[in-house]
Amino acid sequence: MSPSIAIGIIAAYFLALIIISFLTGKDDSNAAFFVGKKESPWYVVAFGMIGASLSGVTFISVPGWVATSQFSYMQMVLGYLAGYAVVATVLLPLYYRLNLTSIYGYLEQRFGFWSYKTGAFYFLLSRVIGASFRLYLVAIALHIAVFEPLDLPFWAAVLVAVLLIWVYTFRSGIKTIIWTDTLQTASMLLAVIVTIFVIKDAMGWGMGEMVTAIQGSDYSKWFFFDDVNDNKYFFKQFLAGMFITISMTGLDQDMMQKNLSCKNLKEAQKNMLWFSIVLVGANVLFLSLGALLYLFAGETGFDPTSGGDQLYPALALSGELGWTAAVLFIVGLVAAAYSSADSALTALTTSFCVDFLGMESNPKDSDKRTRKWVHIGFTLLLFGVIMLFQSLNDDSVIAELFKVAGFTYGPLLGLYAFGLFTKRKVMDRAVPFIAVAAPIVCYVLQSFSEAWFNGYKIGFELLLINGVITAIGLLAFSSRSSAS
Repeated sequence: MSPSIAIGIIAAYFLALIIISFLTGKDDSNAAFFVGKKESPWYVVAFGMIGASLSGVTFISVPGWVATSQFSYMQMVLGYLAGYAVVATVLLPLYYRLNLTSIYGYLEQRFGFWSYKTGAFYFLLSRVIGASFRLYLVAIALHIAVFEPLDLPFWAAVLVAVLLIWVYTFRSGIKTIIWTDTLQTASMLLAVIVTIFVIKDAMGWGMGEMVTAIQGSDYSKWFFFDDVNDNKYFFKQFLAGMFITISMTGLDQDMMQKNLSCKNLKEAQKNMLWFSIVLVGANVLFLSLGALLYLFAGETGFDPTSGGDQLYPALALSGELGWTAAVLFIVGLVAAAYSSADSALTALTTSFCVDFLGMESNPKDSDKRTRKWVHIGFTLLLFGVIMLFQSLNDDSVIAELFKVAGFTYGPLLGLYAFGLFTKRKVMDRAVPFIAVAAPIVCYVLQSFSEAWFNGYKIGFELLLINGVITAIGLLAFSSRSSAS
């Protein structure tokens, strides 16, 4: 695909986003930016959250992961369902009862000032890293399709990627994102579905033959119960999926900010229910696409050395699947990456303004102007972290994302679990030290687990272990006195 065509596709797509931003962004107040003035329809939030949850990581990495992990990722997805149930029945009622803008305000009420700041800091750290991973993927695609043929450097692709987010989110934040995410989710799912049908037709299959080919392939095994030391072992992945969801959705300002923009708790819970059900089907589609990509590559003799994260981009952009698939791949990838990254930028801005600048507790006339400068600052920070990641990455992006999440979301999981399920009073000033010590202990455990635990290798369950260690640390620095 020529750079001019790719530029035209991307320009048309972002023109649509900017039009949506213009129509929804007439109110640029902080109330609109932070929680959409609590006017968001639940069904729009639910559909948009699918794209935000899947992201560019799922769009590229999950299909590429099929060669080495088969359909084992569905074990984690089933764990997601259990996690979403906890979010809907335990965490959402808490957030609505306390009328929170930033969910980390709960930690201040439960434990105190330092716990509150620690929770907010870990969110900022987690989301900056996660959003950077996702945007890194779209920057790669932009570089291959547009910038590399024009002899422009990778950093130019990254700069364009982050600036485009800023353009359509700087006015109304979450109020705009609720609607742009709807377009982006539709674009991403359309790209996957059309690509599946293109491969089906290219292989000369009917629908039943395609399903049979996927089921009969070496990629379609879902459940693994044989070896507890295997990272694909069912209970390891199921529990990891459950607690990843609780942490990366329920304890994450980015995802909860959308839920808090619903009119009331009942609508937010309805959103979570339908969103989680549809998400399971969407992940089956992505894994099926992965199996079909590998089957197609094997049948046509396409060079499989660009497997993993590079397989889908390489096949789509080569023209092997036709121009329709190539165009939709670019649209789908940009949509997938931006549907999570744009809300991350908004959530980072919200958390910093509310949790560290105190805009809710101590409002000032200059708050709106300050919020816009914070938004610019986080845009530039994402650019810097993406460039750093580009120099370090040497593994599957989705594996790296969950690996990092195990370290940064673990303290949040431990803090909230201890706060919700005990009445003990914690020594507030000790919390930052506990939250730093727990990931360090986890890093040591993970590094030596095979030697210390008879070959057992700690995988995605690291998040749960991190949360337990954090909770033990909190218990050690707590008293029986009732929490205030």
